[in-house]
Amino acid sequence: MSLKKQSNDATFKDLLDELQWRGLVALSTDEDALRKALNETKITYYIGFDPTAPSLHLGNLVQLLFMRRLQLAGHKPLALIGGSTGLVGDPRPTAERTLNTKETVAEWVEKLGKQASRFLSFEGENPARLVNNLDWTAPLSAIDFLRDIGKYFRVGTMLSKDAVSARLNSEHGISYTEFSYQILQGYDFLELFRRYDCTLQMGGSDQWGNLTSGTDLIRKAEGKSVHIMATPLITSSDGKKFGKSEGNAIWLDEELTSPYAFYQYWLNVTDEDLEDRLKVFTFLTKAEIEAVVAEHQAAPHLRSGQKRLALEITTLVHSAEAARGAIDASAALFGQGDLEALDAATLQAALGELPNTTAAVGTPITQLLIDTGLVDSISAGRRAIKEGGVYVNNLKIEDEMAVLTELLHSKFAVLRRGKKTLAGVFTA
Repeated sequence: MSLKKQSNDATFKDLLDELQWRGLVALSTDEDALRKALNETKITYYIGFDPTAPSLHLGNLVQLLFMRRLQLAGHKPLALIGGSTGLVGDPRPTAERTLNTKETVAEWVEKLGKQASRFLSFEGENPARLVNNLDWTAPLSAIDFLRDIGKYFRVGTMLSKDAVSARLNSEHGISYTEFSYQILQGYDFLELFRRYDCTLQMGGSDQWGNLTSGTDLIRKAEGKSVHIMATPLITSSDGKKFGKSEGNAIWLDEELTSPYAFYQYWLNVTDEDLEDRLKVFTFLTKAEIEAVVAEHQAAPHLRSGQKRLALEITTLVHSAEAARGAIDASAALFGQGDLEALDAATLQAALGELPNTTAAVGTPITQLLIDTGLVDSISAGRRAIKEGGVYVNNLKIEDEMAVLTELLHSKFAVLRRGKKTLAGVFTA
């Protein structure tokens, strides 16, 4: 009898149908077999996250939410934190990775595990499980690894992987360390298949070569067929992949990317990207997304779609309270709310995202305007004040010779020129 694992949105006939509509399936193994597995069985699946930084980022969020969607549909997730693969690092397209110390990687394994756990449920009929691939690679000797695992891999096939071939054709070449990464990832899938009957691995489309290493290894070692799915890469407006190696990471750790900056990022999503981002990063239904998009298209200047997107994702990643704080801070900074009502941490985070300077009480406002880049000269600053376009803590400055006097929380000031140009002042 079919279990029929329904989509979480009644609009769709099944889960795979919804995932495809959301644009989450770029590549997969046999679609019919995959659909049957998702519909008729309760599968165990996994995604791996390597601790090559102290936080997960926006690219990882795509995978975390992918995991959550499958768990809500009744399937059982394994979140793998790569304590061993994090010591090696998968091949980058350009140059060799810098290897981190074992102590650093161990610390990051713990941090990433806690982050990943926020998006999954560890209770109920299909509880999630955190796993660390160091548990099965650390006890394995080099000889056992070569005899028991390496024998299944053909060098010609390994050389043909996109990540490897790109490096071979570069001036940097590739080390045996990074060349062997695909064997380690394939071994992970084999171990999870043996230990937990895991039959599906997911990841980004740039990981396809590593994903197929696992299916090939399981077929050769166990004589079984398993599944893989790859999501499309999420890119920034200039076409770059989101990730720490690109230097434009949006981190999930609030210490690295504040909830205010996180909210502002989503608020600035382009109209062209809005619908796709709603599909990928929210749990709104198809009908709800269509309603949000229609409302936005009726009055795009109000940016209602971006506001809903930012609210949904900031609430999901941080909390409803953090999202509300970001909204209040944004309104207050632009003179539409009470700056004094903002707590010091939220205000500090918000000002840290703006052009800012450090100055003492008594510093001329014109000097602050220059130091923060709002004007380019004393005369321009005086002219801006005379024209009524300069505000400190949302109070209009009338005197061209005015100095900084009032501070928020005894250490901050918000400088504004006109309606939209902001800067922050921190006391020395």
